[in-house]
Amino acid sequence: MRTSFFILFCAVLLTACDSNNNPFVYQKDAHGRGKAHIYVEESFKPLFTTSISTFESQYPKAKVTVSYSAENQIIDAFYANKTKTIVITRNFNAKEKEYLKSKNVSYRSDKIATDAVVIIMHPSMTDTILSVDQIKRLLSDNDALLPSNANPTQIVFDQKGSANFNYLTNMLQIERLATRVSALKSNEEVINYVKTHPGAMGIIGLNWISDQDDPTSLLFMDGVRVASVYSSNPSDACKPYAGFIYTKEYPLIRDIWVINKGRRSGLHTGFVLFMKKDDKGQLIIQKSGLVPALTPVRLVLQ
Repeated sequence: MRTSFFILFCAVLLTACDSNNNPFVYQKDAHGRGKAHIYVEESFKPLFTTSISTFESQYPKAKVTVSYSAENQIIDAFYANKTKTIVITRNFNAKEKEYLKSKNVSYRSDKIATDAVVIIMHPSMTDTILSVDQIKRLLSDNDALLPSNANPTQIVFDQKGSANFNYLTNMLQIERLATRVSALKSNEEVINYVKTHPGAMGIIGLNWISDQDDPTSLLFMDGVRVASVYSSNPSDACKPYAGFIYTKEYPLIRDIWVINKGRRSGLHTGFVLFMKKDDKGQLIIQKSGLVPALTPVRLVLQ
């Protein structure tokens, strides 16, 4: 009996060793192995498609699955304990923090990058310089016109409750939208709609058109015009290039936050660290035309 017990104990001990044969450190889920399911705002789909693929190639024993959705739905999924990790455009507000505290939910919030909201137009439109105030009027007033006195036929968002929708309506304090404003189902649908509808304008996340080395991003850019935006002085108008986002000269900027539930270190934590601190993760963000949280941005004067 003692011999059988000793053999069983040795077998358990061997399975409890890590790759370096250190006992009692075995853990099914670790920084570089296991399974994780995360929820990501659909605005950041191109960035996270590349990031997850790179992370998994670096850690072959890791599998990260992702659900892309609108920001409001992602926060609801976090509350409902459908995921441990979410990617949205803000940290939790005071009311949300108080609610999570009342439920004894611990979490960590990390800013990984700065992004921008982009106004795109059909190629037939000549009004490509807009003020923040003009954008507000176009979204909220049916009678508002473009600088050339043209009337946009339709303005489309990706989804109601998305990061793009939430950001602009909150920033501009829009209480009621004009009847020409409507929602589709994704950033990609917005791009394709604007391409095929003269007089149309669209609201998308910069990530969809910012990677100049990505053939898909270049394809999306082909057939739309990107508006330059300014706050008060037309001479300050600029497009959402990384340098102008970094200096905050482009007015429509926002952050990208990864929020991770729980205290135990595992694959979810490993992926967050990859996006925030790993050189490859931050390089992917920089290559995507966004501004990394840690890696310096090289400003090029033109």
